[in-house]
Amino acid sequence: MVIFTISLSFALVLPWRWVNPPISAFMLQHWWATRQQPKHEWLALRRISPHLQIAVIASEDQLFAQHFGFDLKMIADAMADEGGRRRGASTISQQVAKNLFLWSGRSYVRKGFEAWLTVFIEICWSKQRILEVYLNIAEFGRGIYGAGAASKNLFNKPANQLSLLEASLLAAVLPKPKWRRANKPSDYVLQRAGEIQAAVAELDGVRYLEQL
Repeated sequence: MVIFTISLSFALVLPWRWVNPPISAFMLQHWWATRQQPKHEWLALRRISPHLQIAVIASEDQLFAQHFGFDLKMIADAMADEGGRRRGASTISQQVAKNLFLWSGRSYVRKGFEAWLTVFIEICWSKQRILEVYLNIAEFGRGIYGAGAASKNLFNKPANQLSLLEASLLAAVLPKPKWRRANKPSDYVLQRAGEIQAAVAELDGVRYLEQL
């Protein structure tokens, strides 16, 4: 049974190392709930602004290059002060597992599946591939998935032309993309974008990406 489960997990995760997922579980949930086609356009990582790449790392997972799917310190901090944190304890790898394969909501069952799949994602994919998939399936606005659709629909430009400010605004809405708007930012989103830009500078900017 254990061997079968492990083999099934590899079969589920490994193909996406090379094949671009045409849709994610979260996109399917959006379609089911709204009966509206999600806005989505797949882009290779090289066609996505390095500013956006580093902005989401600075916002969501600053140890992305170093950890193996889990940031234990972030998990401990979130458990100690769950209500006071702007972001949860999920790394980019965990968010890929959740968004691509699973469902929204909070439950120990889903978190268990998320953790299990995260291990296989880290085994099977490179860090660059994890970031590429994340930037193509993350929701940046209501029904807007991925950097390609976000840059086109929110800033009317290709994703490779996003400035650091625009990238930081997109990263700032990630925790609640259905209620926050990158192209019409609230005071909070502007403040959070400023914090993200400061975090990008602390990570040495786009040079951080050389570690991936």
